[in-house]
Amino acid sequence: MELNIRIGTSGWTYPHWKEVFYPTGWPKSRWLEYYAQHFDTVELNATFYRLPNLKTFENWKARTPDHFLWALKANKHITHTKRLKEPEESLQRFYTAASGLKEKLGPILFQLPPSLSFDEIVFEDFCQSLNLSQQHTLEVRHPSWISDRLFAILEKHNISFCIADTAGRYPYHEVITADFVYIRLHGSTKLYASDYSEGELQAWAEKIKAWKKETHLFFDNDFGGYAVKNAKRFKEILGLS
Repeated sequence: MELNIRIGTSGWTYPHWKEVFYPTGWPKSRWLEYYAQHFDTVELNATFYRLPNLKTFENWKARTPDHFLWALKANKHITHTKRLKEPEESLQRFYTAASGLKEKLGPILFQLPPSLSFDEIVFEDFCQSLNLSQQHTLEVRHPSWISDRLFAILEKHNISFCIADTAGRYPYHEVITADFVYIRLHGSTKLYASDYSEGELQAWAEKIKAWKKETHLFFDNDFGGYAVKNAKRFKEILGLS
């Protein structure tokens, strides 16, 4: 069985990737086009801080190949300001803007603040407001979310529990709650700054093969260009062209 596996990085505009990944003389205005020659997906963190307008998403769609897929980090107004409460208006704004990507829109990531603990009623209400024709994934950072009650809600709504390696900073848990897997590798020993070893990459590859699910994996260890280095090697390990 051929699995749908997407490997990329969290963002592509890091200045310190110049000459590490982007060639000397390659204009920054066309870094996205260069990135898309090497990877078929990217996780967009900018949407967490500020929601771009529809035209911006349409432009990103136009600049990437037909097979490219965008994963989007949900705006912090939803997760950090409103803390998942009364999400209808904010979610609708987000969906409307992101619709500019059309068929290139991939999973939407909700990254929760470390101070937000699990409230079953609040989270169930939040899920009721989601457009469940769209893929969603949840990254938790408070230990109370590691709960069978949460996993049951995620399964009911086909929301993927984000498997996040954060160098021990936040709770780590592996569980499959949807028909796809979403993985964020922030660093194994130092947050955002670990260069994953060959052994670590091989171990992750074996897990993905064993899960036999559609998988979206993003390297967020941008320091030193480790993310692109690890992502390129990981694609080789998995035999992805």
